[in-house]
Amino acid sequence: MLEVLLDALLDTLKAVPFLFGAYLLMELLEHRKSAKQPVLLQKLGPLGGAVLGCVPQCGFSVAAANLYAARIITPGTLLAVFLATSDEAVLILLSQPQALGEVGRLLGVKLVAAAAFGFLADLLLRRRDRPDPHPLCEDAHCGCDGHGIVKPAFKHTLQISLFLLAVNLLLGLVLNAVGEEVLSRLLLSGSVFQPLLTALIGFIPNCAASVLLTELYLSGTLSFGAAVAGLCTGAGVGLAMLFRVNKPQWQNFALMGALYVCAVATGLIFH
Repeated sequence: MLEVLLDALLDTLKAVPFLFGAYLLMELLEHRKSAKQPVLLQKLGPLGGAVLGCVPQCGFSVAAANLYAARIITPGTLLAVFLATSDEAVLILLSQPQALGEVGRLLGVKLVAAAAFGFLADLLLRRRDRPDPHPLCEDAHCGCDGHGIVKPAFKHTLQISLFLLAVNLLLGLVLNAVGEEVLSRLLLSGSVFQPLLTALIGFIPNCAASVLLTELYLSGTLSFGAAVAGLCTGAGVGLAMLFRVNKPQWQNFALMGALYVCAVATGLIFH
């Protein structure tokens, strides 16, 4: 129980700097009364999201969910961040000398797939124009208007961090009870259906999912395509954060469905 609590606390603390940075950005935009998004996000869009998503942790996926909820980034950019996020997978591969060659292959596939599907999503949704940012405090009803940008950003960060801690703790307890061996037997080693199953496992909003998928790939239980499918949906707690902060909820389910389809399609190509 103590180990699960410590893991949940560490996972949450790793996301805090990204959360605080995202909320500072949103507060700055709101207080300037400007509908202009940052130049970097405006020009790079899904490509920038795919590159930033490749950073080996899930903090940016959490920040991206908040940025999308404030309509600072497009759906395609958010999708690109989620698809590119690999959480702890890259760090695990880097720690294995015999698997160093897999790092470039994994990141290359995820980067191309994330950018391509992100641009396609924005094209289909006709969201190539600038998003329309709206006030964060107005949606949250937190009563922190008129207090500058640091205090509201800190308040939002604290609220969401407590939510993340609760989610990480609950999932840690569940995964600890089920066990890795049971999940391994359910993955149909060698089957063409593997990417469909691993993409579902990737939805578990906790770094334990990416650790599990990476270890199973290194042990030979998963094919490269199946590992890619699972890691493409493995946006850490970013997806859970999206359901927490974004409305209406049907948008979140639509993004989740798109994420699954894109991940499975990518996985099947390389299975």
